[in-house]
Amino acid sequence: MPEILPFIFHYGGHFLVPFAIGGLFFRAHWWKAGLIMIAANAIDMDHLLADPVFDPTRCSIGFHPLHTGWAAAIYAAMLAIPSWKWRALGLGLLWHLTIDAGDCALQIF
Repeated sequence: MPEILPFIFHYGGHFLVPFAIGGLFFRAHWWKAGLIMIAANAIDMDHLLADPVFDPTRCSIGFHPLHTGWAAAIYAAMLAIPSWKWRALGLGLLWHLTIDAGDCALQIF
Protein backbone atom coordinates (compact mmCIF):
# COMPACT_ATOMS: atom_id res chain seq x y z
CA MET A 1 0.00 0.00 0.00
CA PRO A 2 1.46 3.42 -0.88
CA GLU A 3 2.56 5.20 2.29
CA ILE A 4 0.52 8.31 1.48
CA LEU A 5 -2.82 6.46 1.78
CA PRO A 6 -2.63 5.79 5.55
CA PHE A 7 -1.56 9.41 6.04
CA ILE A 8 -4.57 10.68 4.06
CA PHE A 9 -6.90 8.24 5.85
CA HIS A 10 -5.66 9.25 9.30
CA TYR A 11 -5.43 13.02 8.99
CA GLY A 12 -8.36 13.39 6.61
CA GLY A 13 -10.43 11.34 9.05
CA HIS A 14 -9.36 13.45 12.01
CA PHE A 15 -9.55 16.90 10.43
CA LEU A 16 -11.87 16.85 7.38
CA VAL A 17 -14.54 14.20 7.96
CA PRO A 18 -15.79 15.84 11.22
CA PHE A 19 -17.29 18.64 9.12
CA ALA A 20 -19.17 16.10 6.98
CA ILE A 21 -20.41 14.38 10.13
CA GLY A 22 -21.41 17.78 11.50
CA GLY A 23 -23.42 18.47 8.36
CA LEU A 24 -25.09 15.08 8.60
CA PHE A 25 -26.06 15.14 12.29
CA PHE A 26 -25.93 18.83 13.30
CA ARG A 27 -27.06 20.64 10.19
CA ALA A 28 -27.88 23.94 11.94
CA HIS A 29 -24.50 23.97 13.70
CA TRP A 30 -22.35 21.94 11.28
CA TRP A 31 -19.33 24.28 11.40
CA LYS A 32 -19.22 24.49 15.19
CA ALA A 33 -19.94 20.77 15.52
CA GLY A 34 -17.05 20.04 13.15
CA LEU A 35 -14.72 22.19 15.25
CA ILE A 36 -15.87 20.47 18.46
CA MET A 37 -15.24 17.07 16.86
CA ILE A 38 -11.78 18.20 15.80
CA ALA A 39 -11.15 19.36 19.38
CA ALA A 40 -11.91 15.77 20.44
CA ASN A 41 -8.50 14.89 19.02
CA ALA A 42 -7.12 16.26 22.29
CA ILE A 43 -7.62 12.75 23.71
CA ASP A 44 -4.31 11.99 22.05
CA MET A 45 -2.70 13.76 25.01
CA ASP A 46 -2.78 10.34 26.67
CA HIS A 47 0.00 9.34 24.27
CA LEU A 48 2.31 11.46 26.45
CA LEU A 49 1.97 8.79 29.16
CA ALA A 50 3.55 6.13 26.94
CA ASP A 51 7.21 5.28 26.57
CA PRO A 52 8.10 5.93 23.83
CA VAL A 53 5.54 8.67 23.26
CA PHE A 54 5.24 7.75 19.57
CA ASP A 55 5.64 4.27 18.20
CA PRO A 56 4.42 3.90 14.59
CA THR A 57 3.89 0.16 15.08
CA ARG A 58 1.76 0.49 18.22
CA CYS A 59 -2.03 0.33 18.06
CA SER A 60 -3.57 3.09 20.17
CA ILE A 61 -6.80 1.19 20.77
CA GLY A 62 -6.65 -0.55 24.12
CA PHE A 63 -3.16 0.75 24.87
CA HIS A 64 -3.68 4.39 25.84
CA PRO A 65 -6.14 5.11 28.70
CA LEU A 66 -8.45 7.38 26.69
CA HIS A 67 -8.49 4.84 23.85
CA THR A 68 -9.99 1.94 25.84
CA GLY A 69 -13.38 0.29 25.88
CA TRP A 70 -14.25 1.97 29.18
CA ALA A 71 -13.51 5.37 27.70
CA ALA A 72 -15.57 4.51 24.60
CA ALA A 73 -18.53 3.62 26.85
CA ILE A 74 -18.32 7.06 28.46
CA TYR A 75 -18.09 8.72 25.03
CA ALA A 76 -21.15 6.76 23.88
CA ALA A 77 -23.06 7.84 27.01
CA MET A 78 -22.37 11.45 26.03
CA LEU A 79 -24.68 10.92 23.04
CA ALA A 80 -27.61 10.80 25.48
CA ILE A 81 -26.93 14.29 26.89
CA PRO A 82 -29.63 16.65 25.58
CA SER A 83 -27.17 19.23 24.23
CA TRP A 84 -25.92 19.18 20.65
CA LYS A 85 -22.49 20.34 21.85
CA TRP A 86 -22.03 17.38 24.19
CA ARG A 87 -23.37 14.99 21.57
CA ALA A 88 -20.94 16.46 19.02
CA LEU A 89 -18.07 15.94 21.47
CA GLY A 90 -19.12 12.35 22.20
CA LEU A 91 -19.48 11.63 18.49
CA GLY A 92 -16.11 13.23 17.80
CA LEU A 93 -14.45 11.07 20.45
CA LEU A 94 -16.03 7.92 19.05
CA TRP A 95 -15.04 8.95 15.54
CA HIS A 96 -11.47 9.47 16.74
CA LEU A 97 -11.42 5.92 18.10
CA THR A 98 -12.85 4.64 14.81
CA ILE A 99 -10.09 6.31 12.81
CA ASP A 100 -7.44 4.97 15.17
CA ALA A 101 -8.93 1.48 14.91
CA GLY A 102 -8.72 1.84 11.13
CA ASP A 103 -5.04 2.69 11.51
CA CYS A 104 -4.56 -0.51 13.48
CA ALA A 105 -6.29 -2.49 10.74
CA LEU A 106 -4.08 -0.88 8.08
CA GLN A 107 -0.96 -1.97 9.98
CA ILE A 108 -1.82 -5.54 9.04
CA PHE A 109 -1.29 -4.75 5.35
